[in-house]
Amino acid sequence: MHQNSCLVAAVAGGVIGGILLFTLIGIALYLLWKKLCFLPSYEELANPVTPPCLEPSLQEQNFTQSSPAIQPKSTRTRSVPFIIPPKIHARDWINLTNEEPIQEDNELCMTPQSGSRSSFHSLAGAYVIGSINPELYKDPEDNSETNFPEGNIGRLWFSVEYEQETERLLVSLIKARNLQAPADSCSPFVKIYLLPDERRFLQSKTKRKTPNPHFDENFVFQASSKTLHQRTLKFLVFHTDKQKRHHLLGQAILPLKNETLTSDSKLVIWRDLEAENLEPPSEYGDIQFSLSYNDYLGRLTVVVLRARGLKLQDESLTTSVYVKVSLMNHNKFIKCKKTAAVLGSPNPVYNESFSFKTDQKELDTASLSLSVLQKAEGDKSHQLGRVVVGPYMYTRGRELEHWNEMTSKPKELVKRWHALAAAPS
Repeated sequence: MHQNSCLVAAVAGGVIGGILLFTLIGIALYLLWKKLCFLPSYEELANPVTPPCLEPSLQEQNFTQSSPAIQPKSTRTRSVPFIIPPKIHARDWINLTNEEPIQEDNELCMTPQSGSRSSFHSLAGAYVIGSINPELYKDPEDNSETNFPEGNIGRLWFSVEYEQETERLLVSLIKARNLQAPADSCSPFVKIYLLPDERRFLQSKTKRKTPNPHFDENFVFQASSKTLHQRTLKFLVFHTDKQKRHHLLGQAILPLKNETLTSDSKLVIWRDLEAENLEPPSEYGDIQFSLSYNDYLGRLTVVVLRARGLKLQDESLTTSVYVKVSLMNHNKFIKCKKTAAVLGSPNPVYNESFSFKTDQKELDTASLSLSVLQKAEGDKSHQLGRVVVGPYMYTRGRELEHWNEMTSKPKELVKRWHALAAAPS
C-alpha cells in the first residue's frame, strides 16, 4: 500500500515537471520568434543613389558659419534648400528626383556633422534633394505705372461698384500718373459726370504740385438699376494754374453697359486720358468711329465710339439715340447693324464694334453709311445726321482719307471724327 502511494506521487511529480518544462520551452521559443520578427531589415536598392551634394550656396553658408573670414557678397539670388526629413529616409524617394540629374561622386559633398548646432547641422541625417529659387515665385510686376505709349497725356485709376438695394453707384478715385500740365508744376483735380446728365458733377480735391497725384476719394451717384447700363461715367482732369484758372488736361470715359457691377466685388480700372476735341461741333453734330480691315479674314470692322453736338428734337432724358451702320456695294444695300440706344444726351457714348464679311476686291466698290437716329413715338425714328465713308467713287475729303488709311494699314484700327450731314430729303 505504501509502495503504491509512492508510485502515484512519483508519476504525478513527473507529469507536473514535464508540463513546467514544456511551458518554459514554449515561452523561450515565443520570445525568440518575436525578437527575430521585429529585427530591422535592410534591403539594397536596385539603383542606389548617393545623397546629393549641397548647393554651392549652402556650402558657402556653412563655411561662413564656422569661419570668421569675410566672404565677398554674391550677386546671385540665394536659393532655399528643399530637404527630405530623416523620418522618411526608409521610404523610396527616388521617384521624387527621377527628372533631376544625379550628382556625380567626384563632386564635393557636405554631410551632416556633429558639433555646434547650425541651420544645417540641426537637420543631421536629412537628405538635401534640391533647392527652390524664390525669384521664380514673385508676382509679375505691374507695368501700368511705368509703360506709357508715345504721346500719352496721362493715365487715371478708379474703381466702380453698385449697391443694388440702395441703387447707389460708388466711384472711388484712386490716382493719376504722367499728367502733362502746360506749366512746370501740375496741380490737378477731377470732375466726375454720370452721363447723360451733364449739368451735375462731383469734384475731387486739388493736389498741389504733382503730375502723379494720389486722390483716394469716394463719390456716390444715385442711379436706377433699370437704366444703369445706359449710363456712362465721364472723368475730366483739370490743372489749376497760379491765377486759379482751370485747364483741361484730358478725359476718360467708361460706358457701364459692358461692365458687371455688384456690391460684392469692386471693379478697379485704369484708362488713358484722351484730349478733348476743342473744335466747335458741326451744324448737325459729329460722330467718332474707327475702321479696320483684316485682309486675311476678309473682315471689315467698324467701332462706333461716340457722337457730340447732336440737335435733339426732344431734349428730355427719356428720349434715346442710336447709330445704324449700313454696308453698301455699288449703292446696293448689303447689311446693317445698330448700336444700343443711349438715353437723352446730345453727346452719347457707344463703344460698340461691328464686323462685316467683305472680300478685298470689294473694297473699291463698297461703302459704309453711319446714320444717327432719335427714337420717336412708337417704332418710328427721326434721322439727326448721316456720314458716308468709302472709296473715291462715293466720297471726298476726310471720309475718303479715312477709308484709304484703313486699306493701307491692314488689321489696325484707324480712329477719326466726322461731321454729320443733313439727312437726304
